[in-house]
Amino acid sequence: QVQLVESGGGLVQPGGSLRLSCTASGRTFGRSAMGWFRQPPGKEREFVATIRSSDGSTSYPDSVKGRFTISRDNAKNTVYLQMNSLKPEDTAVYLCAADRWDRGSGVGWHYDSWGQGTQVTVSS
Repeated sequence: QVQLVESGGGLVQPGGSLRLSCTASGRTFGRSAMGWFRQPPGKEREFVATIRSSDGSTSYPDSVKGRFTISRDNAKNTVYLQMNSLKPEDTAVYLCAADRWDRGSGVGWHYDSWGQGTQVTVSS
């Protein structure tokens, strides 16, 4: 079991940037795929980004590709989400997740550990 805590959310203007962090505790972090998901108010949770442990490969949906970048620092047990060119439609609670099977998937149920989330609001 991996415990995850997100930070770095807040209010930002359209076109601005924000970096989210997710710090993990647990022995399996270094071998787990890490992912970011988001849930806008009243809407379904959606995939944002993932990074595998084995080869460091990443994946993004078209909605954020070219604007968001996921990275990890295993020495710090931390995964990051750099968000640039933010849009109002990026407003959501952002959650990080860990998959001990290192699948690097965009499917939520592939992840077995979840953080509580951090709010990102993009507004003028």
